[in-house]
Amino acid sequence: MKIRITSLVLCMLMGTILTAQRDNATVQALIKEATQNSQLESLAHQITDVLGPRLVGTPQMQAANDWAVKQYASWGIEARNEQWGEWRGWERGISHIDMLEPRVQSLRGTQLAWNPSTSKEGVTAEVITLPTIKNATEFKKWLPTVKGKIVLISKPQITGRPDYNWEEFATEKSFSKMKKQRDSLSNLWNDKIQRTGYTSRGLPEALENAGAVGIVTSNWSRGFGVNKIFSARTKEIPTVDLELEDYGMLYRLSESGNTPKINITAISKELGTVPTFNTIAEIKGTEKPEEYVILSAHFDSWDGGTGATDNGTGTLVMMEAMRVLKKIYPNPKRTILVGHWGSEEQGLNGSRAFVEDHPEIVAKVQASFNQDNGTGRVVRLNGGGFLRSYDYLNRWLNAVPKEITDEIETTFPGAPARGGSDYASFQAAGAPGFSLSSLSWSYWNYTWHTNRDTYDKIVFDDVRNNVILTAILTYMASEDPEFTSREQAVLPLDRRSGKQREWPTPRSPIRKGGLD
Repeated sequence: MKIRITSLVLCMLMGTILTAQRDNATVQALIKEATQNSQLESLAHQITDVLGPRLVGTPQMQAANDWAVKQYASWGIEARNEQWGEWRGWERGISHIDMLEPRVQSLRGTQLAWNPSTSKEGVTAEVITLPTIKNATEFKKWLPTVKGKIVLISKPQITGRPDYNWEEFATEKSFSKMKKQRDSLSNLWNDKIQRTGYTSRGLPEALENAGAVGIVTSNWSRGFGVNKIFSARTKEIPTVDLELEDYGMLYRLSESGNTPKINITAISKELGTVPTFNTIAEIKGTEKPEEYVILSAHFDSWDGGTGATDNGTGTLVMMEAMRVLKKIYPNPKRTILVGHWGSEEQGLNGSRAFVEDHPEIVAKVQASFNQDNGTGRVVRLNGGGFLRSYDYLNRWLNAVPKEITDEIETTFPGAPARGGSDYASFQAAGAPGFSLSSLSWSYWNYTWHTNRDTYDKIVFDDVRNNVILTAILTYMASEDPEFTSREQAVLPLDRRSGKQREWPTPRSPIRKGGLD
């Protein structure tokens, strides 16, 4: 009996060793393919340089969806565009902003998204600033003076140097003085806006209704030459964003009585109502095809730059991981599905629609891995509030090279997200979705929603690192004999209310955007 038991143990041990060797061989092959045959650079060129920014409702977004389907087909991966809604169709043209008086100079700026076109001649007018007034009644008396004028509505900055530059070169006294002055001016500006009786969001419409012929903003992102670029809030007149110093120059000229005059030529096209899509691709499972490992990244972007790090890099990670998996692991146990979501930037709309439209898939999600915060290597992984996530995530991470996992700080069980990116859509539905959170690389100041989010900011070594991590996690999740637990942790008390926090609930997407 003892001999038989020993033999059984030896057989089990040998089976474990052979399985580990086989698994290790697959892992090594995934790493080799991702490293030696990487297609990241060519994919990045196509996404950012050729397709360009991918604003929902634009022809560029539709072209990106169609391109992705063809690209997956070239790798032997089934893909489709799945409509989830409709959006205001709009196409950006040429923005040209020129100062004509007191001297001639071309200015650096751009039209904001979904803004109506000017004529080919554009709009030429004097530039004025907002007045310092006592209250809303006084502001209403001033409003008629904007007729025929272009109005500057953003606060001027006292420095275009980011704080880290001051910290490196300024004296402590000088740096402190600048910060106090900046805070004081910011408070004064906020008071000025409040006294108008409008919010910063409602002010453009009030100026437009009063007869202004243009609006100029400058949404500085606290970095050299970098601004956040979002959407316009006027319906018929141009709204443009100028880089900090050009805006500051106009502001100073107007305040000093030098009466600047500019021309705004901003050409765009209204395209009516257009369909919006998620691009979905999948590698069918062989043993448990009704269970899913989902790779997740939003495909859309704002259009101040070319959407390179938000979220071109997340898109690259998921596309390249799918390519690598198809080549090395073409017959997964579970179905591997990738979602390139639309309109994340306007409220996670694409992923929320997918979750709402496919409860049968969501109910069978083994895990979902989402990447959406820049070009950096993954350094944080949160258990998302799933009580047993420690068990299976650590099990999967053990197969990842140590030089990758040594960089990653894990938090278990963590807490579910209430927004931020598309993994929140899955978590709200109770499906184990996880954010592969990246090292900053000055993401928030320099590339997140900015005019500087371009190809040159991509750090390909870090993106390749994330491809390897994602491919191995996907492989391990697919092979895991157990279906992941969805047991939720007891959430902590809310510090503000003192009440127990509740798990977020699914939210419906906006399926008709910008059409009211």
